[in-house]
Amino acid sequence: MPDYPVLGIIGLMPNTGLAIKLQPAERMQLEKWESSHGTPQQVALRCRIVLGAVAGQDNVAIAEGLGVSRPTVRLWRKRVWEAGIGEVWQIAPGRGRKAQYTQAKRDGIIRATLQCKPEGMTQWSCRLMAEAQGVSKNTVNRLWQLHNLKPHLSSTFKLSRDARFLEKLTDVVGLYLNPPDKALVLCLDEKSQIQALDRTQPGLPLKKGRCGTMTHDYKRHGTTTLFAALNVLEGKVIGECHSRHRHQEWLKFLRRLDSEFPPKLRLHLVMDNYGTHKEPHVQAWLKKHPRFVCHFVPTSSSWLNLVERWFRELTDKAIRRGSFVSVPDLKQAIEAYMQAWNRNPKPFIWTATVGDIIMKIDRARAKMEQIKPGSTLPRGKKKAANL
Repeated sequence: MPDYPVLGIIGLMPNTGLAIKLQPAERMQLEKWESSHGTPQQVALRCRIVLGAVAGQDNVAIAEGLGVSRPTVRLWRKRVWEAGIGEVWQIAPGRGRKAQYTQAKRDGIIRATLQCKPEGMTQWSCRLMAEAQGVSKNTVNRLWQLHNLKPHLSSTFKLSRDARFLEKLTDVVGLYLNPPDKALVLCLDEKSQIQALDRTQPGLPLKKGRCGTMTHDYKRHGTTTLFAALNVLEGKVIGECHSRHRHQEWLKFLRRLDSEFPPKLRLHLVMDNYGTHKEPHVQAWLKKHPRFVCHFVPTSSSWLNLVERWFRELTDKAIRRGSFVSVPDLKQAIEAYMQAWNRNPKPFIWTATVGDIIMKIDRARAKMEQIKPGSTLPRGKKKAANL
């Protein structure tokens, strides 16, 4: 038989391939993957191939419509027919881009980031690490992102060395998570030395493509101290500004709180260990007003006082970017912010349990003891250990 009839027979062979039948939920899942912005393009292409097969198209039509070869269409028909739609996310062994660097090399970069510093500097940058390790800066950046390493960032932290830390922590967290009945929890503190800063030139306003500006230098017109009490239940704030923060001003603020709430309502006050709060005149006044119950946070643990969280809101939204020509101008801005906040208060919800906090502190204490033994012991115990 001549060769050309054989070619004709091959050309007429069907190209339908394996028939794929999917449940409605599986088809909807494929369509969701195919249209999602987060789906890799190779996975989206595989979804289109399978959806075309489900719609009854033959291999030739699918290949021409998607710009791929017929063997590719047959391959994904077969893999999905054998293993299900989840197979579109799988990469066969030996396929894909080969790793340029060995695992040992990658581990060495991470180890160098964590355990050493560049000569004469405090932290690594992508380019410095890339030069030291003989790799590209993009490789370093990808590795840091993969391991969530951010050498350019730092934050303040201090571990409390209060001998009664656990007792005070349990007391305050208990108030937040299980507040007492027929009583109110108030978080009190002072924000002292708030500066009335006036910029030396007007700032440029915000516009498209440029943020607002302000000068780096300023004129200082004095300071004020804000006494504030945060109502944990409602989120409202009671505050007043004074030029000083002695026990006299603290007593004035306590008297105002006494007048703000019904006489029979018990008030639990969360505050820090500042000397003004424990001054003899203050203690005497509190004894005469037994409805005030004081709860002191551990030393170096201002993060436990929820009013500090509100102070951050005040600083970010009313003070830091403001310009004040006088202390009264600053006080007016603080009062305006408090009024705006109290019209639509948002309570801060405490969620951390004592157990969660202790676990984190134990990890920090163990690491700090490795760095400097005795640095986390209570002050009295540290002296005894040195003896």
